[in-house]
Amino acid sequence: MDLRALSARRYPYRRLRHALLAAPFALIAFVTVSDILAPPDVHLGPFLVAAPALTASFAGPRTTGLVGAVAVLAQVVVAMVRSSATNLNHSVQIISLILISVFVTLFAHLREAREKELVQLRSVAEAAQQVVLRPLRERIGPLRMASMYLAAEAEAQIGGDLYAAARTAHGTRLLIGDVRGKGLEAVGDAAVVLGAFRASAHQEAELSGLVAYLEGAVTPDLDDVSAGDGADDPGEAFITAAVLDVPDDRQTLGLVNCGHPPPLLLRGGRVIRLDVAHPAPPLGLSELVGSGIAAQTFTAETFAFEAGDIMLLYTDGVIEARDETGAFYPLAERLAAWSGTGPRALLDHLCDDLLTHAAGHCLGDDAAMVAIERLA
Repeated sequence: MDLRALSARRYPYRRLRHALLAAPFALIAFVTVSDILAPPDVHLGPFLVAAPALTASFAGPRTTGLVGAVAVLAQVVVAMVRSSATNLNHSVQIISLILISVFVTLFAHLREAREKELVQLRSVAEAAQQVVLRPLRERIGPLRMASMYLAAEAEAQIGGDLYAAARTAHGTRLLIGDVRGKGLEAVGDAAVVLGAFRASAHQEAELSGLVAYLEGAVTPDLDDVSAGDGADDPGEAFITAAVLDVPDDRQTLGLVNCGHPPPLLLRGGRVIRLDVAHPAPPLGLSELVGSGIAAQTFTAETFAFEAGDIMLLYTDGVIEARDETGAFYPLAERLAAWSGTGPRALLDHLCDDLLTHAAGHCLGDDAAMVAIERLA
């Protein structure tokens, strides 16, 4: 699902602003008429302050100021009809209404400036996503692919989840990963992993060598992050990843899993978990477990990947999404129940289903999915 389309679903309120403008003017008219017709000892004028205050919650400073001016004019009309504008009671109401209108107009100005800043930040985030997390091509060699990224934070467009694909002379190499943590540091670590993958995917002949290169590139960066934060435990910084090699001339795939959720393979309505017999430690933890960064640490295991199969790569934000009862999202069950065709249709279905499952359409963590279909 496109992030801009998702953002439009989450933020539909701007479309209602023009319709909402009728409310403060209707309120002014109602209070004015009611105050004129009320008994002499009943004064409804103070309720006029609600009109500019309500407008400031959704409109800009110009509209708020206009509504405030109309409310002040209405208060003057009421004062002249009921007694005179110089009456002490009405004079205090008029002055108070002017001051409150000025205050809420200033508030509307500050809120509008903040909204513009958020729009700019969102645009920068979208541009950063296009650079750091490049969209996957729909067709690479004998593979057809689709990708999806859902940020947990409403204002965010990219976080610590990552994926990439690289076309080599003999096949296609794929990467999906998840950086521990959130915020700009997670984005920076994701950029390091993606940059290292794109630089070495064409150079390393063996998949184990490619993962060893990623480990060597990631470890110094994570050490710098830990030192900068003052963290005492180096095990607090790591990246889970699954790296795959899909050759063109064989209906198989090679997989090195570094502490990442196992890929799921959909074949004939059955879901097969690609669990490796010898999982590697997450990137950044090889030295911690005493294995160094030798290529032998990362053993590639082979699985069948036949024509018509669809493989799903995902991050833990998908399977850890909870509903209102606290139940996790049953990804394997939902994948087995799907009866459509094509990677894009699959991700659209899973994305809608995931947001429906999550309470209030709010994810606890960033979620990324990549679907790959081997064509005949």
